[in-house]
Amino acid sequence: MSRRVPTRFGTLPVWVSALLLALGMTALAPEASARSAVPNTIPLKFTNNSGRGDQIYIYTLGTLLSTGQQGWVDAAGTFHAWPAGGNPPTPAPDASIAGPASGQSLTIRIPKISGRVYFSYGQKLDFRLTTGGLVQPAVQNPSDPNHNILFNWSEFTLDDSGLYINSTQVDMFSAPYAVGVQGADGTVKSAGHLKPGGYRGVLNALRAQPGGWAGLIQTRSDGTVLRALAPGHGIEAGALSGTVMDDYINRVWQKYTSSTLTVTPFADQPNTKYYGRVSGDVMNFTNGSGAVVTSFQKPDSDSVFGCYKRLDAPNDQVRGPISRTLCAGFNRSTLLTNPNQPDTSDAGFYTDAVTNHYARAIHAQMADGKAYAFAFDDVGQHESLVHDGNPQQASITLETFD
Repeated sequence: MSRRVPTRFGTLPVWVSALLLALGMTALAPEASARSAVPNTIPLKFTNNSGRGDQIYIYTLGTLLSTGQQGWVDAAGTFHAWPAGGNPPTPAPDASIAGPASGQSLTIRIPKISGRVYFSYGQKLDFRLTTGGLVQPAVQNPSDPNHNILFNWSEFTLDDSGLYINSTQVDMFSAPYAVGVQGADGTVKSAGHLKPGGYRGVLNALRAQPGGWAGLIQTRSDGTVLRALAPGHGIEAGALSGTVMDDYINRVWQKYTSSTLTVTPFADQPNTKYYGRVSGDVMNFTNGSGAVVTSFQKPDSDSVFGCYKRLDAPNDQVRGPISRTLCAGFNRSTLLTNPNQPDTSDAGFYTDAVTNHYARAIHAQMADGKAYAFAFDDVGQHESLVHDGNPQQASITLETFD
């Protein structure tokens, strides 16, 4: 699956683990989980407010948490393990569910899995299986069989601690949608809603941004805009220069050659601090005793956008939290204006001329300002995620392309 998507089909997805770490939390203890009594399946209400006439196809795919098996889920919430794949990849079973027409809703069920709900417009997605499991669509690859299909996906985990569900733009900005969860008291929490005109607003902002950012937009031969690639995928596809962030990276490296970057990665542990100084092409981080705890090679633009390679973030208590903080600071261009990170106020985000303009455009058009425009957009709680420990119903709502 995509190296930039925050969800991984595992016991606890990386984006949930990262969020818990950012909040200074850990997974619920077994006794707390038992008290929550989350049922084995919950309803997911899928509403089509897109205003389009295309047939919608829905897919629920992921890893069954009780066994670790990968597979798909039917409309009744029954999990089906994938059959063995091949090399070259073999077609996967048709896991599609016919979705509702515009203005209508369909309720399906989801079990305790960590995975994705895909939805496509007008055409079924082409999923394949290798000996290693499911092949996810690679939107940056023009030869991918799904390249010319309008589609998108949400990511979720339903487990004993409840439901986590997000809207994501980590790989691409495409067909607009919002997610929600209804709690036991009837309260509904939602995320991912665009402002009126927000879909076109994101695309227009990219078109107007000098430096190749318009090249992220991919259009089908009939004129349909399919998606805007995330910048890391844009670099991979040759649509955006691999040096687009270099000027900012160089300025950061120069600044912290003679000053100190202080990282306080855990919200509930204000006394846990790490101190970064640059020596040559390496930024070394020390703890309060002056011992070096981790070091980072000077990143390139792709490392920044993908929060990987030279900014790899293992799911540990030291390097991962520091790397997530650096990644957020680079993408939001706050490392020069604030030597104390993370910068949790969005007032100074994306103000440098060299920044992640894709993330800037998306956040500017969200109704609440929150999005998953890069993998660690949850640093400072700026992500489009909802959670409830006793979920009664999940929801995905397709929105208009205005």
